[in-house]
Amino acid sequence: MASVNTPVRAPETASPRLKKKGQLELVMGRLVQSRMAMLGLAVVVILALVSIFAPLIAPYSPTTMDSTAIFATPSLKHLLGCDSLGRDQFSRLIYGGRYSLTLGFLAAALSALIGIILGTISGFLGGWVDNLVMRFLDVLQAIPGMLLSICISTVLGPGFFNTILALSVGGVAGITRILRACILSERRNEYLEAAASINCSTRRIMFKHLLPNTISPVIVNITMGIGATIMQAAALSYIGLGIQPPTPEWGAMLSAGRGYVESYPHLLIWPGVFIAVTVLAVNMLGDGLRDALDPKLKR
Repeated sequence: MASVNTPVRAPETASPRLKKKGQLELVMGRLVQSRMAMLGLAVVVILALVSIFAPLIAPYSPTTMDSTAIFATPSLKHLLGCDSLGRDQFSRLIYGGRYSLTLGFLAAALSALIGIILGTISGFLGGWVDNLVMRFLDVLQAIPGMLLSICISTVLGPGFFNTILALSVGGVAGITRILRACILSERRNEYLEAAASINCSTRRIMFKHLLPNTISPVIVNITMGIGATIMQAAALSYIGLGIQPPTPEWGAMLSAGRGYVESYPHLLIWPGVFIAVTVLAVNMLGDGLRDALDPKLKR
């Protein structure tokens, strides 16, 4: 009896793009299941939308002064009262979200960009490059983050972009060290050897193959760091080194109202509430994102 030669099919494997898409859907599914993370995300989105559409929502201009409403208490005309110059607190809080949120997100993004570049290069190349980067970070981390931001802000001077630079430097060391540790444990895997065997450039191996497989802890660190950055931005403005009056920024509003804490506490209460709610929402989102990316860490 003649045997029939049938071709043997190779086992089907999912393409890297489909596999990555499946992992993304899995992470998003876990994130959606976290009520606390969704609540935090909703609060952040609402605050961002309110800040973006502030001209349509705010009843007054944030810089308009009304001499008849100086230190006005909350009422139907001025929902959250007025400050020492008769400016509407509710309008200034809405506009202030533009600066506070932007400072937090842009400073975290800049520190993440620098940290990712340094961590990837240091972890993959090793040797004297790794030693040089790590010793620089040792010096950087020897200075408390807030003190470092104050020093940089003092040298550069107050202002929006100078404040972003001052806030971003303190977060570089933590992101660099986290990514470097992940890369050190990942760089011996076979897929990197396969990429090197087909003459992939070092830059392509680092940023195309290695970085996407080690970025998850960094994403969580960035998200958790946004809240701390918003707090530091408010602290710099509070001591007069961040955003300057009459620009409406939550920390600057706290600084302007600190002299009236006993007589008119609403000048400090509402900016403090907005800062606290924002930081809490961002931390809730970061905590949920951590559990979604690594379910083993979920308690």
